[in-house]
Amino acid sequence: MTIKRHLTSHHIFHRVVVSVTDNISFASDEAKGHPMQIPPTTAGLPRQRLPATVRTLVLARAVNRLGAFTLPFLTVTLGQEFHASITQIGLLLAGFGLATIPSRLFGGALTDRIGGKATIIVGLCATAGAQLAIVGTRSLTQAAIAVVLLGLVFEIYEPPSQSMIADATPAEHRPAAFNFLAAAMAAAGMAAGLLAAWVANGDLRWLFAIDALTCLACAGIVAHALPVTCSAPSPAAHKARPLADWRLLALLATGTVFATVYLQITIAMPLTLTARGQPATHLGLLLTVSAITMVLGQPLLRLRVLSRLDHFSAMTTGYLVLSGGMLATGFARTLPEFTAATVLWSLGDLVLLGRAYTIVAAIAPSNARGRYLAVYGISWGIASIAAPLVGTQLLQHRGPEAIWITCAAACLALSAIQPVMRARLQQHK
Repeated sequence: MTIKRHLTSHHIFHRVVVSVTDNISFASDEAKGHPMQIPPTTAGLPRQRLPATVRTLVLARAVNRLGAFTLPFLTVTLGQEFHASITQIGLLLAGFGLATIPSRLFGGALTDRIGGKATIIVGLCATAGAQLAIVGTRSLTQAAIAVVLLGLVFEIYEPPSQSMIADATPAEHRPAAFNFLAAAMAAAGMAAGLLAAWVANGDLRWLFAIDALTCLACAGIVAHALPVTCSAPSPAAHKARPLADWRLLALLATGTVFATVYLQITIAMPLTLTARGQPATHLGLLLTVSAITMVLGQPLLRLRVLSRLDHFSAMTTGYLVLSGGMLATGFARTLPEFTAATVLWSLGDLVLLGRAYTIVAAIAPSNARGRYLAVYGISWGIASIAAPLVGTQLLQHRGPEAIWITCAAACLALSAIQPVMRARLQQHK
C-alpha cells in the first residue's frame, strides 16, 4: 500500500501580500455583508507572468520532489529491512496518516504566527531530521517511532506553501500558479522515479537519506532566494476561527470525498491490475503516463472553453471527466485500455487542480489563510485512513468493477453539487 500526497495530488503553495482589485470581493469573516464573487480564471497563464515568489517556491519544491519517493517504498522498507508483518505495516502506515493531520494544523497555525518562509524552513528541516532517524534505526520499535515522528512533521510546510502562492498571486491567476507547480512537480516526479529505481537496488534506507538531503536543499533555496517581504507575521491571526466557518467545513467534506476517491489510484489500481491479469508493476507506467498528461496538457487550460469558466463550473467539468476515467478503469482489461483510462482521469485532475485551494484562499481572512488551508488540507489525512478501508473492502467483497463504479458515482455527485456550492457561497452574508 502506498500513500499519495496531494499535490501530492490533489496534495500546494506561497507569499507577497497583494490587494484584491476593487471589482472582486470575497466573502470572509472580515467582509460580512458582501456576497462572494467568483472571479474569472486564467488557469493557462504563461509562467513568465507569475510572480518571482511563486517561481522560486516552485523551483524549491521541484528540488524537494526529486527525493520525495520514500513513501511508496516505506512499506517495502518496513518489510525487508525491519521484517515487519503485513498487519504491523498497515498499523504503522495508518499511524503515519493519522499523524499528518496535527502536522498540517500545526503548520497552518505556525504560518499565521511566524510567517510562511520561516514555517517552510522549520518543516523541511524537521522532515529531514525524521528521514535521517529512519536511516539510523536498528529495530522495528525504533522504526515505528521514526515513522510516526515523520508523520508529525511531514505536512508542516504544506500550509505555508499554499498560503504564499495564494497571497503572491492575484485571485484570478491562482489556478495558473497551482497548475505551474503541479507541472513542475510532475516533471520532477518522473526524474525521481528513475533515481529511486537506481538507488533501490541497494539498501532501501538510502532513499530516506537522499530525501533528507533534498529537503535541506529546498530549505536552503527558500532561505536564500525567497524575498523576506513575502511572508510577514500577523498579530491578529489568532482571532479567526476556521473550524467555525461552515463554508470551510463544506469544502472540507467535499475535499475528503475527492481525496478518498483519488487515493484509490495507488491503493486499488495495483490490485485491479493483478485481478485483470496485468502485472502490478504496470502501476509505475500508468503513473508516468499521468504525469506526462499533466505536463503536456497545460495548454488545454488556455482554451477559451475552459479559461472562461469560473472555479465551480470548471470543477463540475473536471469531476465529470474524472468520473469517466474512473468508470473506464473499472472495465479496462488490457494495458492500452488502462492507459486510455489513465489519460482521461488525468485530464479531469488537470482541470480540477488548484480550484478548491483557490476558493479556500478566497473565503479566508488574510490573517488566517494558513490555518484555513491547513484545515482544508486535512482532507488528505482523513482520506489516507478511510481510502484503504473502503477500497480493500469493496475489492474483496464486490470485485474491481465495484470500486471504480463507486468512485465514478462519487465524482458524479461531486460534479452535481458544485452549482449548489457556488450558490450557497455567493449568497452567504
